[in-house]
Amino acid sequence: MKATEQTLQQLTRALRKVVEKFPATEDATVLTDIHIRVTQESGEVMVFDDDERELTRCVVEQWIDNKDDDFYASATTALRTVVNKQKNTIDKMSILKPFSLVLEDDDKETVAELYVADDDTVIIDEELMKGLDKDLDNFFEKLIKE
Repeated sequence: MKATEQTLQQLTRALRKVVEKFPATEDATVLTDIHIRVTQESGEVMVFDDDERELTRCVVEQWIDNKDDDFYASATTALRTVVNKQKNTIDKMSILKPFSLVLEDDDKETVAELYVADDDTVIIDEELMKGLDKDLDNFFEKLIKE
């Protein structure tokens, strides 16, 4: 399932509301991660801090009653697209670094780490990592033979 333009706009608005709750300051004072919880049946997206305080919520119409087996993979891709476009404003939020934006299912289980705000850490997109295990196995096998 490819995210529609409307879906991306809804997610962008929700993320913008979160950013507004942590306006940029010189000295970050808040210590939290941002938890984005998506419910497949209702299409509801809820955003929380570490203390389970709700920061915002919205309903993504495209996700209502979605029965796709790869729903969370598609949701991850859509959310990463939105997060990457707002990366500069996210980095300036008044949250102590490092902090993460984490996608969770409706059981509060982590599905994916969407973004890590830290000067020294980079999360590599899973598309870039496909086949890496096989490449590393081949490399080590060659290395052992030599």
